[in-house]
Amino acid sequence: MREGKGRAGSDLRFIEKSKAAYNKKADHYDQTPDGRFTRRFKQLILAGVHLRDGMSVLDVACGNGSLLAAMQKKARIEGFGIDISEGMVDAAARKNPGMTFHVSGCEEMPFTDASMDLITVSAAYHHFPDVVAFADEVARLLKPGGVICIADIYLPAPLRVLVNPLLPFSRSGDVRIHSPEEIAQNFKRLGVVPVRLVRNRQIQVVTMRERDS
Repeated sequence: MREGKGRAGSDLRFIEKSKAAYNKKADHYDQTPDGRFTRRFKQLILAGVHLRDGMSVLDVACGNGSLLAAMQKKARIEGFGIDISEGMVDAAARKNPGMTFHVSGCEEMPFTDASMDLITVSAAYHHFPDVVAFADEVARLLKPGGVICIADIYLPAPLRVLVNPLLPFSRSGDVRIHSPEEIAQNFKRLGVVPVRLVRNRQIQVVTMRERDS
Protein backbone atom coordinates (compact mmCIF):
# COMPACT_ATOMS: atom_id res chain seq x y z
CA MET A 1 0.00 0.00 0.00
CA ARG A 2 1.39 3.40 -0.99
CA GLU A 3 2.17 5.78 1.84
CA GLY A 4 -0.76 8.09 2.50
CA LYS A 5 -3.43 5.65 1.33
CA GLY A 6 -5.83 4.46 4.00
CA ARG A 7 -5.67 7.85 5.74
CA ALA A 8 -6.71 11.19 4.21
CA GLY A 9 -5.65 9.92 0.78
CA SER A 10 -8.55 7.48 0.58
CA ASP A 11 -11.14 9.81 2.13
CA LEU A 12 -13.36 11.27 -0.56
CA ARG A 13 -15.00 13.60 1.93
CA PHE A 14 -12.21 16.13 1.42
CA ILE A 15 -12.66 16.07 -2.34
CA GLU A 16 -16.44 16.35 -2.21
CA LYS A 17 -16.31 19.25 0.25
CA SER A 18 -13.77 21.12 -1.89
CA LYS A 19 -15.78 20.51 -5.05
CA ALA A 20 -19.02 21.76 -3.49
CA ALA A 21 -17.37 24.81 -1.94
CA TYR A 22 -15.66 25.98 -5.12
CA ASN A 23 -18.53 25.20 -7.48
CA LYS A 24 -20.62 27.68 -5.48
CA LYS A 25 -18.16 30.53 -5.99
CA ALA A 26 -16.81 29.71 -9.47
CA ASP A 27 -18.66 32.45 -11.38
CA HIS A 28 -17.55 35.23 -9.02
CA TYR A 29 -14.41 33.79 -7.46
CA ASP A 30 -12.19 36.84 -7.94
CA GLN A 31 -14.59 38.92 -5.82
CA THR A 32 -14.82 36.40 -2.95
CA PRO A 33 -12.62 36.50 0.18
CA ASP A 34 -10.86 33.36 -1.11
CA GLY A 35 -10.22 35.00 -4.47
CA ARG A 36 -8.72 38.09 -2.87
CA PHE A 37 -6.69 36.00 -0.41
CA THR A 38 -5.08 33.90 -3.15
CA ARG A 39 -3.96 36.82 -5.34
CA ARG A 40 -0.71 37.20 -3.43
CA PHE A 41 0.08 33.49 -3.89
CA LYS A 42 -0.25 33.90 -7.65
CA GLN A 43 1.84 37.07 -7.64
CA LEU A 44 4.67 35.31 -5.84
CA ILE A 45 4.59 32.41 -8.31
CA LEU A 46 4.71 34.85 -11.23
CA ALA A 47 7.64 36.69 -9.69
CA GLY A 48 9.64 33.51 -9.18
CA VAL A 49 9.20 31.44 -12.33
CA HIS A 50 10.96 31.90 -15.65
CA LEU A 51 8.50 31.84 -18.57
CA ARG A 52 9.42 31.53 -22.20
CA ASP A 53 7.48 31.24 -25.43
CA GLY A 54 6.33 27.73 -26.27
CA MET A 55 6.74 26.18 -22.83
CA SER A 56 4.08 23.76 -21.55
CA VAL A 57 2.60 24.94 -18.24
CA LEU A 58 0.18 22.95 -16.09
CA ASP A 59 -1.64 24.71 -13.26
CA VAL A 60 -2.96 22.14 -10.77
CA ALA A 61 -6.13 23.19 -8.95
CA CYS A 62 -6.29 25.98 -11.51
CA GLY A 63 -9.49 27.56 -10.23
CA ASN A 64 -10.87 30.08 -12.71
CA GLY A 65 -7.62 30.17 -14.70
CA SER A 66 -6.41 33.58 -13.56
CA LEU A 67 -2.83 32.43 -12.97
CA LEU A 68 -2.55 30.96 -16.46
CA ALA A 69 -4.07 34.13 -17.92
CA ALA A 70 -1.44 36.22 -16.14
CA MET A 71 1.33 33.92 -17.40
CA GLN A 72 0.05 34.24 -20.97
CA LYS A 73 0.60 37.99 -20.73
CA LYS A 74 4.29 37.37 -20.01
CA ALA A 75 4.98 34.64 -22.62
CA ARG A 76 3.13 32.68 -25.29
CA ILE A 77 2.77 29.50 -23.25
CA GLU A 78 0.91 26.30 -24.01
CA GLY A 79 -1.41 26.27 -21.02
CA PHE A 80 -3.13 23.38 -19.26
CA GLY A 81 -5.20 23.25 -16.10
CA ILE A 82 -7.03 20.78 -13.91
CA ASP A 83 -9.48 21.31 -11.08
CA ILE A 84 -12.00 19.11 -9.28
CA SER A 85 -14.64 21.84 -9.58
CA GLU A 86 -16.60 21.69 -12.83
CA GLY A 87 -17.63 25.31 -12.38
CA MET A 88 -14.03 26.46 -12.01
CA VAL A 89 -12.95 24.52 -15.09
CA ASP A 90 -15.76 26.13 -17.13
CA ALA A 91 -14.70 29.58 -15.90
CA ALA A 92 -11.03 28.87 -16.68
CA ALA A 93 -11.86 27.74 -20.21
CA ARG A 94 -13.86 30.92 -20.83
CA LYS A 95 -11.02 33.08 -19.52
CA ASN A 96 -8.34 31.23 -21.52
CA PRO A 97 -9.57 30.22 -24.97
CA GLY A 98 -7.05 27.97 -26.68
CA MET A 99 -5.82 26.39 -23.45
CA THR A 100 -6.75 22.87 -22.33
CA PHE A 101 -8.66 22.18 -19.12
CA HIS A 102 -9.93 19.02 -17.46
CA VAL A 103 -12.05 18.19 -14.44
CA SER A 104 -9.60 16.00 -12.54
CA GLY A 105 -8.03 15.28 -9.21
CA CYS A 106 -4.30 15.63 -8.73
CA GLU A 107 -3.47 11.97 -8.10
CA GLU A 108 -4.00 10.79 -11.70
CA MET A 109 -3.80 13.58 -14.25
CA PRO A 110 -4.79 13.16 -17.91
CA PHE A 111 -1.48 14.09 -19.53
CA THR A 112 1.36 12.11 -21.09
CA ASP A 113 4.71 11.35 -19.48
CA ALA A 114 7.41 14.06 -19.58
CA SER A 115 5.06 16.59 -21.17
CA MET A 116 5.33 19.64 -18.88
CA ASP A 117 8.05 22.27 -18.52
CA LEU A 118 6.41 23.91 -15.52
CA ILE A 119 3.78 22.78 -13.01
CA THR A 120 2.27 25.24 -10.53
CA VAL A 121 0.06 24.93 -7.46
CA SER A 122 -1.35 28.13 -5.96
CA ALA A 123 -2.89 28.02 -2.47
CA ALA A 124 -4.15 24.47 -2.95
CA TYR A 125 -1.50 22.01 -1.72
CA HIS A 126 -3.14 21.92 1.72
CA HIS A 127 -6.31 20.62 0.02
CA PHE A 128 -4.63 17.56 -1.51
CA PRO A 129 -5.68 14.35 0.27
CA ASP A 130 -2.68 12.35 -0.99
CA VAL A 131 0.39 14.51 -1.53
CA VAL A 132 2.53 11.39 -2.06
CA ALA A 133 0.47 10.35 -5.08
CA PHE A 134 0.56 13.94 -6.33
CA ALA A 135 4.36 14.04 -6.16
CA ASP A 136 4.49 10.75 -8.09
CA GLU A 137 2.37 12.33 -10.83
CA VAL A 138 4.52 15.46 -10.94
CA ALA A 139 7.65 13.35 -11.38
CA ARG A 140 5.92 11.49 -14.22
CA LEU A 141 4.76 14.64 -15.99
CA LEU A 142 7.80 16.88 -15.74
CA LYS A 143 10.30 16.98 -18.55
CA PRO A 144 13.97 16.57 -17.60
CA GLY A 145 14.91 19.87 -16.00
CA GLY A 146 11.24 20.79 -15.55
CA VAL A 147 10.12 22.88 -12.59
CA ILE A 148 7.32 22.67 -10.04
CA CYS A 149 6.41 25.73 -8.02
CA ILE A 150 4.11 25.37 -5.01
CA ALA A 151 2.79 28.43 -3.19
CA ASP A 152 0.89 27.52 -0.05
CA ILE A 153 0.05 28.67 3.45
CA TYR A 154 2.99 28.82 5.84
CA LEU A 155 2.62 28.35 9.58
CA PRO A 156 5.44 27.79 12.07
CA ALA A 157 5.53 24.38 13.75
CA PRO A 158 3.69 25.32 16.98
CA LEU A 159 0.77 26.73 15.00
CA ARG A 160 0.66 23.73 12.65
CA VAL A 161 0.36 21.47 15.70
CA LEU A 162 -2.68 23.45 16.80
CA VAL A 163 -4.30 24.03 13.41
CA ASN A 164 -3.82 20.74 11.53
CA PRO A 165 -6.09 18.60 13.75
CA LEU A 166 -8.91 21.08 13.10
CA LEU A 167 -8.54 21.42 9.33
CA PRO A 168 -10.46 18.25 8.38
CA PHE A 169 -13.55 19.84 9.94
CA SER A 170 -13.49 22.81 7.57
CA ARG A 171 -16.20 23.21 4.95
CA SER A 172 -13.71 23.81 2.15
CA GLY A 173 -11.99 20.42 2.19
CA ASP A 174 -8.74 21.51 3.83
CA VAL A 175 -6.54 18.56 4.79
CA ARG A 176 -3.15 19.61 6.22
CA ILE A 177 -0.71 22.50 6.18
CA HIS A 178 2.81 21.25 5.44
CA SER A 179 6.17 22.70 6.36
CA PRO A 180 8.52 23.65 3.50
CA GLU A 181 10.79 20.79 4.58
CA GLU A 182 7.91 18.30 4.30
CA ILE A 183 7.04 19.56 0.84
CA ALA A 184 10.63 19.36 -0.36
CA GLN A 185 11.23 15.90 1.09
CA ASN A 186 8.10 14.52 -0.57
CA PHE A 187 9.55 15.38 -3.98
CA LYS A 188 13.24 14.90 -3.28
CA ARG A 189 12.76 11.11 -2.97
CA LEU A 190 11.76 11.18 -6.68
CA GLY A 191 14.71 13.22 -7.89
CA VAL A 192 12.78 16.50 -7.90
CA VAL A 193 15.08 18.69 -5.86
CA PRO A 194 14.49 22.06 -4.16
CA VAL A 195 16.11 25.08 -5.76
CA ARG A 196 14.40 28.02 -4.07
CA LEU A 197 12.32 28.79 -0.98
CA VAL A 198 10.60 32.11 -0.44
CA ARG A 199 8.59 33.08 2.63
CA ASN A 200 6.35 36.11 2.57
CA ARG A 201 4.52 36.40 5.86
CA GLN A 202 2.06 33.46 5.90
CA ILE A 203 2.94 32.32 2.37
CA GLN A 204 5.67 29.87 1.38
CA VAL A 205 6.79 29.28 -2.19
CA VAL A 206 8.76 26.08 -2.73
CA THR A 207 10.36 25.75 -6.17
CA MET A 208 11.82 22.41 -7.23
CA ARG A 209 13.42 21.03 -10.38
CA GLU A 210 13.46 17.63 -12.03
CA ARG A 211 17.03 16.47 -12.44
CA ASP A 212 18.20 16.39 -16.05
CA SER A 213 18.53 12.90 -17.52
